[in-house]
Amino acid sequence: MERILLLEKNAVENLLPQKFPFVMVDKMYSFTEASLVSGLQIQEDNIFFDNNTFLEAGLIEHMAQSVALHTGYEFFLRKETAPTGYIGSIKEIEIKRLPKINDTIQSTVTILQEFAGITLVNIVTTLNNEEIATGQMKTVLAK
Repeated sequence: MERILLLEKNAVENLLPQKFPFVMVDKMYSFTEASLVSGLQIQEDNIFFDNNTFLEAGLIEHMAQSVALHTGYEFFLRKETAPTGYIGSIKEIEIKRLPKINDTIQSTVTILQEFAGITLVNIVTTLNNEEIATGQMKTVLAK
């Protein structure tokens, strides 16, 4: 499914605590209070790119940064500075396929529960509308 781009690379990078070369999200397609759809085009200079393949660690980091983008954009809309967040736990990650160079992956983050700076999310990553990775993460905002 073709998505409308809400934010491009520079705007996305300004909302993430990570900086080049560790940025694993370069697009935001949609945002609601309970969800976000992000994207990343795999480039040759990506630190998780090896032997024409985007590695598992890169996929997991993309998923985590998609959650961070949701938080960052939420704070941006309130005109507040977003605190740094951390991965509290990763659960039930399943990687079915690894993307290649120039592929654009999309991740849909769905907030399952949020309380006191702790957020539980479900994440589904696709490539050309094919599900390539799924999982749950718990993130924690720094105080």
